[in-house]
Order: sequence, then structure tokens, then C-alpha cells
Amino acid sequence: MVVGVVAGAAVAAVLVLIGLFKMMWRVAEPNEALVISGSTHRTEGLEEGMGFRIVTGRGTLVLPGVQAVRKLSLDLNETELQVDCVTHQGIPLKVRGVVIFKVGDDFVSIANAARRFLDQQKLMSERVHNVFAGHLRSIVGGLTVEDMIRDREKLTGQTRAACGTEMEKLGLIVDSLQIHEIEDPTGYIQNLAMPHAAAVQRDARIAQAEANRLATEAEQQSFARMAEATRDSEILQAGYQAERDKAAAKARQAGPLADAAARQEVVVQETRVAELEAHRREQQLQADVRKPADATAYEKRTLAEAERDARISAAQAKAKETELAAAAEATRVKTAAGAEAEATKTRGTASAAATRATGEAEAAAAQAKGLADAEALRAKGLAEAEAIKARAAALAENQDAVVAQQLAENWPEIVQAGASAFNNVDNMVLLNGADGMADLFAKALTMGGTGLGLARQLLSSMNHDGQGHDGPAGTGSSPAPGPVVAPGPVVAPGPPVSRKVPVDEG
Repeated sequence: MVVGVVAGAAVAAVLVLIGLFKMMWRVAEPNEALVISGSTHRTEGLEEGMGFRIVTGRGTLVLPGVQAVRKLSLDLNETELQVDCVTHQGIPLKVRGVVIFKVGDDFVSIANAARRFLDQQKLMSERVHNVFAGHLRSIVGGLTVEDMIRDREKLTGQTRAACGTEMEKLGLIVDSLQIHEIEDPTGYIQNLAMPHAAAVQRDARIAQAEANRLATEAEQQSFARMAEATRDSEILQAGYQAERDKAAAKARQAGPLADAAARQEVVVQETRVAELEAHRREQQLQADVRKPADATAYEKRTLAEAERDARISAAQAKAKETELAAAAEATRVKTAAGAEAEATKTRGTASAAATRATGEAEAAAAQAKGLADAEALRAKGLAEAEAIKARAAALAENQDAVVAQQLAENWPEIVQAGASAFNNVDNMVLLNGADGMADLFAKALTMGGTGLGLARQLLSSMNHDGQGHDGPAGTGSSPAPGPVVAPGPVVAPGPPVSRKVPVDEG
């Protein structure tokens, strides 16, 4: 029971405290200032002993019954200005404008406004109107109408500057001052504007006249362009009509022209068909006649060339065989001559040995050697003389055998000289195979002059050995036979010679 009473008392105490707190706590709105009086306070920026406190934008505790709390509005206020003024020229005017003002945000301005308007905030606009009306009359009295019309900003600036000190003492600040209208009951401003209006009207009439003139010129030019356009249109229409007439005439002629063109196309096609037919017949003739004939000619030419090549190969083989036989015979003769020379050398060596043997005696050696040398020289001379005589006798009795021997020894040169007669022959056709080649080669040797020239040279050298020898064998020198000068080539009668002639195969 006691606990319940204590709890209820505690709750009641809390509720009482909350109620007291709500009664004591005051909060200033953003557009208002709280002025708290009833105790001595010192506010920053204010004089001492003011006796009230200013709170803006926050909350504060107030002792009920001890302190009083009142609110000062910080909202904007507006007052209309309708002031009768007289200018420096003595011309009466009515100036209409508006002033927008409010209480300043600093504590000094709030304190000044609280002292003057805290209980009379509704009269604030009237007070401000009176202040501005007095200063406006004073400022207008120092200006002319022209100054006020041309520079209203000057009038506004001077008015705000003149009222600034008094508005600050009232704790007010001017946000805006606007001069809306300047009324002229006497018509001075209207008369002042008449010259300008007349000039404007004059310029307007001149401009209107100029515009009328330009409009008239434009209309005339427009009419001229219309006439020109009409002319061009008629010319174009005439041209179009001529083109239509021409097209109609062409249309009337289209039928005959089409028939002629069709006949011309037919003739052209027939001509082309005839050309194609002629070309086809030509191709047919090529395929039926010329190509077989070319093939036959090519076959015959190929067979003839093959037969010619075979004969040439056979002739070359025969010539090679003859050349090898001649070379073998020459080798045999050369071997025999070498053997004879070796035998002679051996006999000389034996004779020299015998001479040295018989000359061992001092007195008889020299005499025997001299006699032996003389006898040897005489015997050698006699032997050479006998040999020459025997060669001359053999040549007189059987000249062909001697010539044949010499020819056999020089057969390669003779064959080469005989073959030179065919250097300028490109193609040769032999009708008798290898026998024909042998006959042709023999006739070339006998009638060409080359083989006979070599034979004559051999006989001349033999005669020279038999008649012009002046000393013993081995001591005299025989002049070397000079170069064989063969007469110009003589064409031997023989098988016909053919040259290669290019054949057009089509």
C-alpha cells in the first residue's frame, strides 16, 4: 500500500515537473524575437541596465510570475508612398512608390524596434511612410522634372540615403524602395514631350510615306514580274504546243519508220546468217580438206626426216669405221719405223763397242778407230744412196704403192680436208644408204682437189729427198714441207643436196 502511494506520488511529481517545465520553456520562431523582461540581464552588444533579454531562434526558461515574455515580429512590412511634391522649378508633382522594410536581425536593431513598436507594431507602416514622405519632398524640391524623368535611380538613391539614419534609429532596414509613377497635374511633362512627340510623328509620317513609296514600287515591280511571268508562260505554252505537234507528227511517222526499221533488222539478220554460213563452210573445209592434207604432209615429212636421220647415222658410222682403220694403219707403219730405228741404234751401239775393243792397244787404237769411222761413214753413205736409189726405182716402177703408203700415213688429215667440203651443206639426202655416202666421199676426195694436193705434196717431198741430199744420212737437213694450199672447193657431181625449208603446217 505504501509502495503504491509512493509510486503515485512519484508519478504526480513527475507530471507536475513536466507541467512546470512546459510553462517555463519558451521557444522563438525563425521570424520572431522573444523580449524577456522582469530581471536584470546583460545582452552582448547592448548597454548595461537595459532590463530585458532578447532570444532569437532558440528556446529559454522563463519564471512565470517573475518574468514577462513578449514577441516582436521580424516579417517584411510594406508601405505605399503617395507624396505631393514641388520641384526645383516650382512644378507640383505627385510621386507614387513603395517601401519594403523589416526589423533588423541584430540585437541592437531588435532592441530599438522593441522600445518603439513592441505594443504598436501595426503603426510601423505609417511611421515609415511619414519618414519617407518628408525626405522625398525635400529631395524632389532640389531636382527638376527632367532630372527626375531621366534618372529615377538618382532620386531613389538619395531618398534611401537620407532615410538611412532615421530608419536605423527605429531599428528598421529598407529592403527595397521603388518609385512607380510621377504624376503631373499641370501637364508639364506632357508639354515637355510634345516636341519629341511631334518629331516622332514627323518621322513616322516620313517613314509611312517612304513605306508607301516602296510599297508602290514593289507593286509596280510585282505587276511587271506578273506580266513577264505571263509572257514567259505563253512562250512556254507555245513551245510545249510545238513539241506536242512535233510529237504527234513523229507518232504519225512511227508506223512507217517502224516497218522500215523492222525490214532493216531482217536484212541485217539475213546478212549475219549468210556470214555465219560462209564461216561454217570455211571451217568445214578446214576440217575436211586442209587438216587431213596437213596431217598427210606432216607424216611424209616426218618419215623422210627419220629416213634421212638414219642414213646420216649410217654414214657417220661408216666414216668413223674408215677413220679408225686409217688410224690403225698409221699406227702400224709408225711402229715399224720405230722398230727399224731401234735396230739401227742397236747396231751402232755394237759397232761402237767393237771399236772400243779394238782400240785398246795404244799405237793401233787410233789408226783402227780412224779406219773404222771412215769405213762406217762410207758404208752409211752407200746405204743411204742405195736406199734413195731403191725408193726412186720403186717410185718409177710402182708409184701408186708409194703414194698409197704416204696416203695411209696421212689419212686423218686427208679425211678432215675431205669432210670440210661439206661444211656449208645443211641437209643431205642419200638415196643409196652407206654405199652412196662412200661414193660421195670418194668423189669428193678425187675431184675436190684436196686429196690430190696432199698426194702431190708427198711426191714432191720424196723427190726432194732423192735429189737434194747433200751430206750423209743424219747430218743433212731437209726443209719442212710448206703448208698445203688446197685449191678452192670444187663441188663433186654426186647425189642431189637438199636444204631444210620451213613448212607452214597451217
